[in-house]
Amino acid sequence: MAREFGPDGIRVNSIAPGLIGTDIIKGKLTEEKKADIAETIPLARLGRADDIGGACVFLASDLSLYCTGITLDVNGGMLIH
Repeated sequence: MAREFGPDGIRVNSIAPGLIGTDIIKGKLTEEKKADIAETIPLARLGRADDIGGACVFLASDLSLYCTGITLDVNGGMLIH
């Protein structure tokens, strides 16, 4: 889509969130398990909804005018090895 719509000035990007502490995980992970996971994340915490919101604002703003066809990982470094 980025190749197809780029010439028309339309940017196509996506966000790949890591583990975000929202209601979707409520009851699925104990507080102890969340803490164990947070210890493995370089930024030492689960993500928050506003972390994803900030990425959305960035991609929607003029700060990302030269970004298209990207997937922005927002995961606190959780997936780096």
